[in-house]
Amino acid sequence: MSLFGAYFVSEVGKDAAGVAGNMFAFGLFLSPIPTFRRIIRNGSTEMFSGLPYVYSLLNCLICLWYGTPLISPDNLLVTTVNTIGGVFQLVYITLFLVYAEKARKVRMLGLLLAVLGIFVIILVGSLQIDDSAMRRMFVGLLSCASLISMFASPLFIIKLVIRTKSVEFMPFYLSLSTFLMSISFFLYGLVSYDAFIYVPNGIGTVLGIVQLILYFYYKSSSSENCRQPLIVSYE
Repeated sequence: MSLFGAYFVSEVGKDAAGVAGNMFAFGLFLSPIPTFRRIIRNGSTEMFSGLPYVYSLLNCLICLWYGTPLISPDNLLVTTVNTIGGVFQLVYITLFLVYAEKARKVRMLGLLLAVLGIFVIILVGSLQIDDSAMRRMFVGLLSCASLISMFASPLFIIKLVIRTKSVEFMPFYLSLSTFLMSISFFLYGLVSYDAFIYVPNGIGTVLGIVQLILYFYYKSSSSENCRQPLIVSYE
């Protein structure tokens, strides 16, 4: 195969993996809908935490910035998936603010302003770096750290599943979407030789496999069909 042919195949493979990752990400973005249907129906956020949505928004903003041409000109599909993800998180945060009691509403609004402030600092700070390679490394390290911490958050759920021997709080489709999205962007980053993408998504892929294994192992002893999927509070 000629050099041009190899490059063409590589680019097609990269785009295919990126598009697949965008599609599978919808499973993650849509997963909180049952929770918010319950919140709207009951007119209260009950014991649900808004923290995961605020943190997810920060993660989406950082990764979105990394995918823009000003930072890495060859990662448009990273920008698209995180733009969509950011919009979803803003909608969820808005709904949470509408139905939360006053004290939690003030706290949530403070966290949202803090996240936006942090992102502005990252954005302005990175633009002060004249060297494009150093700018990409700076934002890439931040996005990598953000993704790793996000993928590590299910460790709490994994521990809960092992302790209770139940997958009640680990919905199958959420775990499956996490795995499929992670492996898609792992391949995307691998093909494009971008460690800031394939390293965190490689970790996400491993954790996704662990969740699926645990799901099928403990499925028979679970009563997950008795309740709607909940988002466990991390507060």
